[in-house]
Amino acid sequence: MPADRSSFADHLLAWYDRHARALPWRVSPQDRAQGLTPDPYRVWLSEIMLQQTTVAAVKSYFARFTECWPGVADLAAAAQPEVLGAWAGLGYYARARNLHACAIRVSEEFGGAFPSTAAELRTLPGIGDYTSAAIAAIAFDEPAAVVDGNVERVVTRLFAIETPLPQARKDIRLRTAELTPQQRPGDFAQAMMDLGATICTPTRPGCIVCPVRPMCQASAEARPEQFPVKKPKAAIPDRKGAAFVATRPSDGAVWLRRRTAPGMLQGMSEPPLTDWSAKADGATGPAAAPFKADWRFCGTVSHGFTHFRLELEVYRAATANDPPAEGWWCTPQARAAEALPTLMQKVLVRAEASDPAADETPRRRQSR
Repeated sequence: MPADRSSFADHLLAWYDRHARALPWRVSPQDRAQGLTPDPYRVWLSEIMLQQTTVAAVKSYFARFTECWPGVADLAAAAQPEVLGAWAGLGYYARARNLHACAIRVSEEFGGAFPSTAAELRTLPGIGDYTSAAIAAIAFDEPAAVVDGNVERVVTRLFAIETPLPQARKDIRLRTAELTPQQRPGDFAQAMMDLGATICTPTRPGCIVCPVRPMCQASAEARPEQFPVKKPKAAIPDRKGAAFVATRPSDGAVWLRRRTAPGMLQGMSEPPLTDWSAKADGATGPAAAPFKADWRFCGTVSHGFTHFRLELEVYRAATANDPPAEGWWCTPQARAAEALPTLMQKVLVRAEASDPAADETPRRRQSR
């Protein structure tokens, strides 16, 4: 257990000064010592992208966004479909909608300057307790308690917290606040994240090289991998639905529409789908198609969401006429700019990979 806050922070920050990860949105401890301060826009953008996503996955998206929209005013001036298109594939699309809404709020109500306190930041779209604390600490040196998954793991091991998640989170936040120093709180927050990401890992943690090992109760008891304690996960349901990919023979364009209903994937592009959700199946079979055509079965695609698994039957039909439904033709050349989430990309790939001569309905396939 840490002897005191200053001792723990001193050991951790000394390690961070030598081993901090080089990340495109981060100002290194050496540069900070020379007076260079983090850009709140880049800190905010990275923190929103990193919610429920890995650093490796985020790097290319961060580069794309900062190239297209170097500052918050640039992002605010963009059309939402453009932002969603640049976000496509990163998942959890409400983050992208909130990102755009937040940029507009900051530009219009705060003169393009992010609020400097966690309390003010929490009033903005898409910014909750964790993100507000992270931005306030890293960009503005507010000594806020920053607790992400990595920090949860570090703190539960430091104090051998036996209470399972999520019930333990209040205690974890209090312990993190006790450890957070008044000086260099932003570097401290990033050091905690780096420690969890590189040494205090979920399995096979590198305790032998940990800079705070003498202060860790779980290490002293030789059971770090038992923390954090988690309740058994509840089984997630399986849902079904169908997707209908209409193609134009003259140029290979596919018919897309915009998801307008509130909820999952709102604002994203899609071929017509039936109404599935986390709580209910959607219709299946060619009779569920949104308009008449020679629909042929192409197979199925599966996709995992946080709270359920989805399996979609994929149907394809060629038509030279505009379908009698709201939407637009998207050519293969224009598809890269579309806001197509990973699920929809899977659907289109499955439809295009199907051999028309081998098409058959699910019923015929199952009766063999």
